[in-house]
Amino acid sequence: MAVKIRLKRMGQKKAPFYRVVVADSRSPRDGKFIEEIGYYDPNQNPSVVKIDEENAKKWLNTGAQPTETVAKLLKIAGIEK
Repeated sequence: MAVKIRLKRMGQKKAPFYRVVVADSRSPRDGKFIEEIGYYDPNQNPSVVKIDEENAKKWLNTGAQPTETVAKLLKIAGIEK
């Protein structure tokens, strides 16, 4: 099972916000996930990124692969592998 850290789209049409979740790579984007570790709100100015550092590091150390976008968000949040 390949585990990914990725974004799950929430919110209204044309006003999305995203939850940062740990999910099986085979599950759909907005489908079942293992754990929610934070959120990203691009609608606010400046955009808000809140990620639970402990959980993120735990998942990265167990081999979860972040998507490109999540990798950028982790960098912004100051979480390095």
